[in-house]
Amino acid sequence: MDARDPANVKGAMKENTKMVWMETPSNPLMKIIDIQAVGEVAHSQENVIYVIDNTFASSYFQRPLELGADITFHSCTKYMNGHSDVLMGATSMKDAALADRVRFIQFAAGAVPSPFDCFLANRGAKTLHLRMERHYKNGIKVATFLETHPDVLKVIHPGLKSHPQHALAMKQMKGFSGMIAFYLRGGLDESSKFLSALKVFTLAESLGGFESLAELPAIMTHASVPKDQREVLGIGDNLVRLSVGCEDAEDLIEDCAQALRIACGK
Repeated sequence: MDARDPANVKGAMKENTKMVWMETPSNPLMKIIDIQAVGEVAHSQENVIYVIDNTFASSYFQRPLELGADITFHSCTKYMNGHSDVLMGATSMKDAALADRVRFIQFAAGAVPSPFDCFLANRGAKTLHLRMERHYKNGIKVATFLETHPDVLKVIHPGLKSHPQHALAMKQMKGFSGMIAFYLRGGLDESSKFLSALKVFTLAESLGGFESLAELPAIMTHASVPKDQREVLGIGDNLVRLSVGCEDAEDLIEDCAQALRIACGK
């Protein structure tokens, strides 16, 4: 099902559907879901809870609760904390009764973070606005550079006009994070050489920290997805995902440039 089309969401809903869960922008292909339109479909059926995973945007750049979501979810490990030192998730909601239900389950199951993790996440949240603006500026610069490089076949970033859902992204977001996906010329060998040649970017699966990270979804974050399904989804061996951090943008661009020269033999 392509969740970008609300009609597909409506067709996939059954009488016993209890929850509609969406991620926008999506991982790793940065697809954008029309939050408001899907919410109208979800709420056309009684007692359906509509959840948006807002991790890739953070609450600074996107506010799903204002667009019709019942619950916003964040992996606070990523942008909300921003320092790569916390494992935590968080949900937020406007409905008091729904909040009480979630709070009871949390209390009964004991699914609570430690006080120190809460302290670290609170510390990170204090600089969220500063970090996100830097991620945004750096991400656009790196994406623009990659889009003009002869050894890059395609760049996926909602902030680029080439993104097929750029207009929707501009409508429901006020900015973009440092997440970029791109296809380089070649296959697994070239992708591996590119990642090995990086000097500023660190090879790691996580994202959203102050440091820049790079990974190969086909053999890292999405390795558990069967190859034939990965190909259908567009997660090929030449798809690289970058989490652009807060370093100097020119250093990050030069790092990508020298790694592409090594990977693609130019």
